[in-house]
Amino acid sequence: QVQLVESGGGLVQAGGSLRLSCAASGLFSSYVMGWFRQAPGKEREFVACISWSGSNSYYADSVKGRFTISRDNAKNTVYLQMNSLNPEDTAVYYCAARRGPIGIAPSDAYRYDFWGQGTQVTVSS
Repeated sequence: QVQLVESGGGLVQAGGSLRLSCAASGLFSSYVMGWFRQAPGKEREFVACISWSGSNSYYADSVKGRFTISRDNAKNTVYLQMNSLNPEDTAVYYCAARRGPIGIAPSDAYRYDFWGQGTQVTVSS
């Protein structure tokens, strides 16, 4: 079984940066790992995902060029480096895991089988 625990959220000024971490247990190295977020009053949306090897990744258009997803399989951890944050990035960020292949509907939440508890990111203007 897979357990995901996010950390690293907090309050940051617009233009600032945060790095989220997701510690995983279970079959981590075989899973596609993703980040989703849910802002108040909005549906959960895809942010980014990365293949088990780290060779392939996908990003939502809204974060492309600002966010970078990475993983360190030796530490069973996936990261989301968030730069140039703006208030529209304010949301609860969730780590998620799914079976591959990553190229098949990478942004579809229903394909992700395991979810963390979420970590709050608040960006002040």
